[in-house]
Amino acid sequence: MAISTQAHLRVPFLDLVAQYNDVKPELDAIIAEIFATGAYVLGKHNSWLEENVAALHGVDHAIAVNSGTDALRIAMQACGLGCGDEVITTAFTFVATIETAIQLGVKPVFVDIEPVAFQIDVSKIEAAITPNTKAILPIHLFGQMCEMEKIHAIAKKHNLMVLEDSAQAILSQREGVYAGNGSIASGISFYVTKNLGAAGDGGMILTNDPEVARRSKSLRVHGMGRERYYYDEIGYTSRLSEIQAAVLRVKLGKLQQWTERRQQIADRYNEAFAKSHVTPPVTLPGNNHTWHQYTVRTDRRDHLQAHLQERNIDSMIYYPVPLHYHEPYRFLGCEPGQLPETERACLEVLSLPVHQHMTDAQVDAVIAAVKAF
Repeated sequence: MAISTQAHLRVPFLDLVAQYNDVKPELDAIIAEIFATGAYVLGKHNSWLEENVAALHGVDHAIAVNSGTDALRIAMQACGLGCGDEVITTAFTFVATIETAIQLGVKPVFVDIEPVAFQIDVSKIEAAITPNTKAILPIHLFGQMCEMEKIHAIAKKHNLMVLEDSAQAILSQREGVYAGNGSIASGISFYVTKNLGAAGDGGMILTNDPEVARRSKSLRVHGMGRERYYYDEIGYTSRLSEIQAAVLRVKLGKLQQWTERRQQIADRYNEAFAKSHVTPPVTLPGNNHTWHQYTVRTDRRDHLQAHLQERNIDSMIYYPVPLHYHEPYRFLGCEPGQLPETERACLEVLSLPVHQHMTDAQVDAVIAAVKAF
């Protein structure tokens, strides 16, 4: 017989109302100012956001765009990737990583993930290199970085570019080097659920390459170059609105504090679940973890999710089906069984609430529920 949810403390996966209330006075004032001035597009808030995120991650250029998906697409195009090229990446990711490549005529080539932190298995990259390989596309999943020093060594050996999918990795660093610094380009997502989330969609390209920055700025506005209404190439409509930039500007002032709270919650989870029937996530040596997601493993994942739901605790599965199983991507030629760790992870992973506005009582409720399972 199912346990009534009425007797249990509600624990949402994300609390956007609490997040808004945390920044409400400053946010309301800055949004009202935008409406009063009518400065809606590529104004001072975009410029401020670009300058401050670039400084935060230690890169020379940050280019705001209208989504994390466009950040990847435009970055790839600005780096010169196109028809017939191949990029090496993984199938344990959100679809934007590969759909953007395919839309440019670039073929994603999948290698498996390692089973500990769900990142690209660096030991499998070299075997996937062909004469058509132009880049490695590591994905910094759930808030921590891949083993970038090893990836850069392979790229240098084979004369390949490295582009980083940093959608989930703002403030993430490895040995003091922030995501996006050291590669030709990187894409960040500001989707509403991210650690730094807009009031909808938003994204940013990070690069130290002035030509990639120039092309990215042009591509986000229809390929318009140095002069208005003169076009250098076929581009997109991908401006970040001033309203979204202002939302992100206000929240950026809270991001370090919010990240520390996520880390505190994750520390409590790690200690509580060390001797439980679930496998807690692992932070790779040298990484700081910003805990975009706190993802456990269990071979009874669906039972655990149902158990939590009965207790009014939200959870999410990232990701339930590996990308090479989906019909639109079968043409890539990666068959079921070829990526065993990816496929096993999709059957076992479950992400628990870890957002900064959780109360201690809510954290206690999650711990008690998981340990009871």
